[in-house]
This record gives sequence, C-alpha cells and structure tokens, in this order.
Amino acid sequence: MKHIVVISGKGGTGKTTLTASFCALADKPVIIDCDVDAADMHLLMHPQIRQREDFSGGKYAVIDSAKCISCGKCREVCRFDAISPDFKADMFSCEGCELCSRICPANAIQMTDRLSGKWFVSDTKYGTLVHAELGIGEENSGKLVSKVKQAAFDIANDTGAKWVIADGPPGTGCPVMASLSGANLAIIVTEPTLSAMHDMKRAIETASHFNIPSAVIVNKWDLNEDNTAEIERFCAEAKITALGRISFKQAASEAVSAGVPLVEYGNDQMTKEIKAIWEKTQQCLK
Repeated sequence: MKHIVVISGKGGTGKTTLTASFCALADKPVIIDCDVDAADMHLLMHPQIRQREDFSGGKYAVIDSAKCISCGKCREVCRFDAISPDFKADMFSCEGCELCSRICPANAIQMTDRLSGKWFVSDTKYGTLVHAELGIGEENSGKLVSKVKQAAFDIANDTGAKWVIADGPPGTGCPVMASLSGANLAIIVTEPTLSAMHDMKRAIETASHFNIPSAVIVNKWDLNEDNTAEIERFCAEAKITALGRISFKQAASEAVSAGVPLVEYGNDQMTKEIKAIWEKTQQCLK
C-alpha cells in the first residue's frame, strides 16, 4: 500500500482538482479529504454516505449547582473568564484545560465531551472516501484529521487497497502535519507566483521535518514561465523531484463546475499532462 498526500502551502493552487484526477486514475484507492475545515472533495466524488460518526475534539466544564459552594476558586484560576459570577461555565469560552475541575474542593465541576464535528465513510465510483465536517468555530481539526486517517488506513488494510490518496489542507499548521503522518510521498502543488513559491518552500520544510520526501507540480505554469523555471531550478538544487507542469486552461474551472475530475472532463492537453504526472508519481514510489 502506498500513501500519498497532496498539499500546497497555500490555498487555491488546484490541489483538490489534481487529487480528484489521481483518484480517477488509480485503481480503487481509499480517498481521504484531510481539509476538514473546508472539505470539498465530495463536490467531485459525489459520495453516498454509509457511515456517520460524531467527533469530540475536546471537553468543557459543567458546574453542578447543587454541589457548588461558591468558594470562587474556579474563577480565580480560570485564565479564559469562562466562569460567570453566579458560577455558570460558558462552554464557548472554556478551553477544556480542566484546572477548575481539579481545584474545586466540592468536586462540583465535571468535564464533558464537546461535540466538535462529524466524520463519514462513503462510497464513490472511484473508491471509498473518508471525509469529515468540523463544526462552526470548533478547533482541534488536527485531531479530526488523525481520526479520518486512521479510519482510512483500517479500510485500506481490510480491503487490500494499493493506494491511499489524501487531499491535504492548505498551509503548514497542525492539520497539515496530521495529514502527512505515515505518508510515502508529499506532493506539493504550486503556482508560478512569488507567494506560492514561498509557501511551497515552507511545505517542503514541513514534510522534510517528518522525513517525508517531497515532489512538486507546477500548476498554471504558463502564467509566468520565468517563475516556473525558477521553481524547477530550486527543485533540482534541492534534489526534489519535479513531477511536471499543468497548463492554465478554462477546462479546469469547467470541470469543477460540472462536478467531475479533470481527467474525465475531456480536455486532451490537460488530461495528457496529468496522466504523465501520475505515471511519474508511480515511478517515484517504486
């Protein structure tokens, strides 16, 4: 089983569009949408949900008024002002540190699981999709990413899948680190712009920190040929595989609007480019 994660360092580079095409080209992979804060793989995969599970990403304090002796110790130690003068805990302000429950002499404070979102296992024409939905304003998206990844690996082991393909979140924070866990290859999709080039380097550094090899794809390469050449020069000097280039064509946005992977939309040039990149990806993993 080979596990690849497609990341970008920044949003809007086209990683989800490319990941969906990889899923269409692979042989029934297990697919993971690791961008739980703004999941969008389902727009191209059209999943049929067969399993729903709640996700609790943390805890919040609940004060039992019958036991509370109004000593005020919980208010003294709470750094988040989550406890009101009448000793009611605000679940939205509470950070779940548990200090109030530990210091309460009357044992009147209990920590309760916070429902932070849901995760799903779905069937698609391309393979099983494991995806999630983080609640509005909720945190701990890294933990939710780890949850969906573990579920995906369990499915892959049970079914004998040859590929686990993950669409990672943008940036280089905790969700990206969780997405990279256990990966054989981090594929970084970038654009020939200064901001995208900067964020590409940060993504490479993040993957390198976890000893995960990186490879780079330049999307919309023909928008700035000089910057594209600079990206490929950087990859050559850093001994990072440049998997290829993808042209800037209207067909990409049309495929997204139609809700299909780009390789199935029918643009011969872009389909040829993505298929060549997929072949080179397989060679890298050998």
